[in-house]
Amino acid sequence: MFDPQTYSARRDALLRGLASRGARRGTVLLLGNRESPMNYAANSYAFRQDSSFLYFVGLALPGLAAAIDLANGSVALYGDDATMDDIVWTGPQPPVAELAACAGIATARPRSALGRDLGAGGGKAGPILYFPPYRADSRAELAELTGRPYAAVDEGASLPLIKAAIALREIKSPPEIEEMDRAVAITVDMHRAALATARAGMLESDVYGRVAEVAFASGGGLSFRVIATTKSATLHTHSHDRRLEDGGLFLLDAGAEAPSGYAGDLSTSFPVGPRFDDRQRAIYELALRMHGRACSLLAPRANFRDVHLAAAREGVVGLKELGLMRGDPEEAVASGAYAFFFPCGTGHMIGLDVHDMEDYGETHVGYEGAERSSLFGLRSLRLAKPLKAGMTFTVEPGIYFIPELFAMWEAEGRFADFIDYAAVKPWLDFGGMRNEEDWLVTDGGARILGPAFDKSVAAIERARA
Repeated sequence: MFDPQTYSARRDALLRGLASRGARRGTVLLLGNRESPMNYAANSYAFRQDSSFLYFVGLALPGLAAAIDLANGSVALYGDDATMDDIVWTGPQPPVAELAACAGIATARPRSALGRDLGAGGGKAGPILYFPPYRADSRAELAELTGRPYAAVDEGASLPLIKAAIALREIKSPPEIEEMDRAVAITVDMHRAALATARAGMLESDVYGRVAEVAFASGGGLSFRVIATTKSATLHTHSHDRRLEDGGLFLLDAGAEAPSGYAGDLSTSFPVGPRFDDRQRAIYELALRMHGRACSLLAPRANFRDVHLAAAREGVVGLKELGLMRGDPEEAVASGAYAFFFPCGTGHMIGLDVHDMEDYGETHVGYEGAERSSLFGLRSLRLAKPLKAGMTFTVEPGIYFIPELFAMWEAEGRFADFIDYAAVKPWLDFGGMRNEEDWLVTDGGARILGPAFDKSVAAIERARA
């Protein structure tokens, strides 16, 4: 946790943001997460606190909730003190009043008092403002507290609350940036461990295990499910049962979560053998060119949608040089033809979530309510708004050869003016490549989060040797 004043200041700023959006009456309800059982109540998944609760309250313990009265700014923390039956299994736990003080909250109440204090359906204290739920148990509790049908809970989430929280959370404070530098530093160690570990004959799970070991040894954990794969054309694959083979590629997309909850997220593509072959080197260097072009444009007021399109144009130019595309690069990007090789976005926001605030809705977080493209590829761009100093996000353009997409588009003759399907066909066994970094916008430009991590061909081959 940060100091109690940090959380008090965040809540005060939230109240000001809500007032500026016309919300001056009612109660902001912050539901912390409960334990989530895997297969029976006493055997639960590793606990992860709700990120909104972490940001405004800071307590990473299950079973808590907080309520903020918009009229007078008073705050109460709701939870239950440990019983002796609990203590036998868990050891002594701080009482809720002590936890409240750590978060800068003066009032502590039993969890059972939450419903009474709010009033069924929000009748006593005015409207209940809450974030969109992403867990079934939270949705059920919100239905009970607000009087809404379970199926209507999501649509009742408060848009002023969402917008006020985004305005705060998208700009990282210096202490938050320190935590993100820490998370990315651990993440770099994870990727360096993979480069030093992976060998032909191993299973993907051998590399995954080494990567996870580094993350947990840091005192934190993983910020998302690790992608450690030889099937690198699949953007998100979470199986780890294939064997590494000489001549193949390996793609690691993995991040550490610092004990504070802040995330790192890097991707590294490398040969299973000690060196890239000619095709691998060509695509790898093109992916680096795309990455470099994107990073060169990062600055306050730059629109990340333009950053994405610039990376796409660089990719088309390089693919033309390789004989895989043809035609005018600007037209290839405008038409969406480039997305055959680059079907995802260039990056996403990152912070307390690896896709920061995605539970609030990507349109609100990444687009500020602007219309989202319907084009294949571009519609997957999660961040498409002007950048501001203090914003943190990933940069991860890539090149992918997806056989199933090839079969469909070739059969339809889609974008045949731009894609040379005959030339592409011999590449269908290639896989894909991306190299991802985490960035911070500064007043004068932008900088990489965490330590330097050389991704040049020479550096990767030195690490593999």
